Amino acid sequence: MPEDAAALAAFGYELGVLKRIRRAGWWHAGVRDPESVAEHSMRVAQLAAILAAEEGADPARAALLGLWHDSQETRTGDLPHTISGYLTKPEPRRITADQTAKLPERTRDMVRGVVDEYEAQETAEALCAKDADKLEMLLQAVEYRDIGVHRVDGWIDSARRSLKTMTGQRVAEAAVTLSPLTWRDR
Repeated sequence: MPEDAAALAAFGYELGVLKRIRRAGWWHAGVRDPESVAEHSMRVAQLAAILAAEEGADPARAALLGLWHDSQETRTGDLPHTISGYLTKPEPRRITADQTAKLPERTRDMVRGVVDEYEAQETAEALCAKDADKLEMLLQAVEYRDIGVHRVDGWIDSARRSLKTMTGQRVAEAAVTLSPLTWRDR
């Protein structure tokens, strides 16, 4: 078996762990079965593309950044912000370097480059991807609130405060006033 193919397959299995890791912060609000990191990342990627299109950035690049932004959580799990007083947040670039150490050079460089760009927050696409991460959290909080979870205002407020793009801010403003089922009536 070729070593590069085995490394790629093993990494594919590792990425599958994201489908089983739940977004842990929602347990604090009483959500029994929160969405997985993979489910979160999917909508982040989609929202990043939308924000980028509206902001005049590259939608495909922003979506790629959004898709990889939490890939390190295969190694750490999803850590809620409440850990900050007890643990130092793991460095995403270091985790990504470990995750990709045995991958073929082209794939290794691509994944590391995407994670580095997201973490640096210096490109329009990275800003859109970061806003998409926060906007996805806001949408999820509104969806949970709509089904009876009452302690989500902190997530909504935190997301709104952290948005940098004009489009992200406008979408958040609209989202908090709409029913999550508004799409059915349009």
